[in-house]
Amino acid sequence: MLTAFVYLRHDRYALTLAGVAVVIVVARLAGALFKRIGQPPVIGEVIAGIALGPSLLGGWSSGLFPVDSRPLLKILASVGLTVFMFLVGLEMDIGLLVAGRRHRISSAVAVAGTAVPFGLGVVLAMALHPSHGVGDFLPFALFIGTAMSTTAFPVLARILQERQLYDTPLGVLTMASAAGDDVLTWGTLAVVVAIVASTGAWTLPYILVLSIGFGLLMVLVVRPALARYRDRPLGQGELAMVVAGLLACAFLTSTIGIHEIFGAFLLGAVFPRGPLADAVQGRLESVATVLLPVFFVTTGLNVDIGGIGTRGLWQLGLILVVACSGKLIGAGLGARSQGLPARESLALGVLMNTRGLTELVVLNIGRDLGVLDGPLFTLLVMMAVVTTVATSPLMDVVKPDPWLGEPAATSGRPASGGQDAGSGERPRIIDRPASDRGGPA
Repeated sequence: MLTAFVYLRHDRYALTLAGVAVVIVVARLAGALFKRIGQPPVIGEVIAGIALGPSLLGGWSSGLFPVDSRPLLKILASVGLTVFMFLVGLEMDIGLLVAGRRHRISSAVAVAGTAVPFGLGVVLAMALHPSHGVGDFLPFALFIGTAMSTTAFPVLARILQERQLYDTPLGVLTMASAAGDDVLTWGTLAVVVAIVASTGAWTLPYILVLSIGFGLLMVLVVRPALARYRDRPLGQGELAMVVAGLLACAFLTSTIGIHEIFGAFLLGAVFPRGPLADAVQGRLESVATVLLPVFFVTTGLNVDIGGIGTRGLWQLGLILVVACSGKLIGAGLGARSQGLPARESLALGVLMNTRGLTELVVLNIGRDLGVLDGPLFTLLVMMAVVTTVATSPLMDVVKPDPWLGEPAATSGRPASGGQDAGSGERPRIIDRPASDRGGPA
């Protein structure tokens, strides 16, 4: 038995399996706890991942996740993240951006809610670059601007569902605005990644041309081809082809010079909605539920809250001020410019300030590219957690009208703004735990 234990300690593959088991259990417990206190479960999972790193465990984290086993964790995390980004694209209804009589408001909120925090982020970069810059100022500033302008589409949907706002006019408007924000953010991030990845005068144009060509291929060729299978039942063969397709798309965008998440996201965005998409989503959500906590712990292993020091505290305060004010001012002014009442405009700014998991994806890309150093990565992860946790309490203070002044009867929904309790219908939210989907707790 002792021999087996010694072998276990030195077998990195066995240690990786044990570490993943710990991650899954701790993440699920933390998610359930945060759900009980009115917070998105995914934030509990993120905090659990941070806690399993050096911020709480110190040197013990290296015992649980040895350095030589971390590449294996990274691979599992990459697979989970790729599947998750496919689901984000699959769940995003692009029709919200171009349809409906509120599209002008959502467009104004998305543009202003992205442009204002992006501009403030560039100004913030001027203050942070002297102490945290690890390269040229331009990619650093563009990346900080992108980090400030991010809104977490799936986590926001979860918050709206929990507050019974998802199917109200305010909820529909918020989701349309967040969808537009996500499109702008991912497009900007792709350009930033291309700039950082370029190594010569012709490299950047080459990456951009290939990226645009890939996008056109997905929209003009892949989407019509997939449309023929919209109503096809999902069998083992169909599921295998979808998984192979999303991994291939991820590989192609990584080979082009932008991150693999863009290929998976774009495939999800062009995937035709219908019975096949619903079945694929149901199957792959289980994969994301298991593997995403591994992504959280790989993030947490690079977060060291105790190492930020006194200077880090005032920098964190400055980052939080810029992050919150950028979304509140940008999204709020965008809504006000279209005639939305002040309270509801402020509520949109509060909701768009939700960053959650999407921000972690952006930050990990920045760290992998060498744009962010360790202390700044820690500060920005803390900002993502704080802004997301603050959303629900701030909504309790603002108390907007979910119907935007419209009679509830016009939409056929109950006046409370909740869903019909007897209908059994609810929106599909990627980051909810399996127990919310009727699966095993």
